[in-house]
Amino acid sequence: MSYIGVGRKSNPDNYDPFYKPAIFVLNQEFYHQSRKTWQYSFALSYRRQDEYSENSPYEHDKLRSKQEFRLYSRLSYILKTSYIKFVPTLRQEFRKFYSPDFKNADENFQFRSRFRLQIVASLNKAKTQAVTLSSEQLFSVSKENTPGTWTDFNYRESRFSLYYSYSPKTLPFIFSIGYMNNLIGRKNPYNVHYIAFDIVIENPFKFQKRSKKNIKENFE
Repeated sequence: MSYIGVGRKSNPDNYDPFYKPAIFVLNQEFYHQSRKTWQYSFALSYRRQDEYSENSPYEHDKLRSKQEFRLYSRLSYILKTSYIKFVPTLRQEFRKFYSPDFKNADENFQFRSRFRLQIVASLNKAKTQAVTLSSEQLFSVSKENTPGTWTDFNYRESRFSLYYSYSPKTLPFIFSIGYMNNLIGRKNPYNVHYIAFDIVIENPFKFQKRSKKNIKENFE
């Protein structure tokens, strides 16, 4: 799966979700499924995220943005019935950070572990419509650019999401719209809200040679 993504965001005092740029993503992931129950993948990702001041008027900070190269792998176990699919997933990541001019950022690199529980429910017999619910917890440890400085390995955040997907049988597309609540921090956690719209193209060059059997769950 290859994908490109863009995100925009509001200010804390502005509810326009497209007010200013937030992130740009390029991602390539390779999947393989074994014995109908196990699935693993490997991926490479590039991300550029805009950085803003935490104080009003919430303008760009001095570095303006942070660049990231990410390597990760997933291991999933798939349990399913005719209409329900339950997928626990373990994801391991290595994240390397750079300033906008590819110099060292404050955070040098990070190892992150993510554990997700996901339920995909088909809404009709043709399995062209589905709802996906997921809960994901993230743990990480970081190496700072200050010599010898490491953070502790600990819980960092949780992500709770709800997606609706539609996959018309006559077209090689999956359309999804969803919401995610990101609960960040431990002692004084705060919420970030995301609304997303995705379009997945399922190999249109070979679409006539196969039949659609179900909707692929949202992996990201």
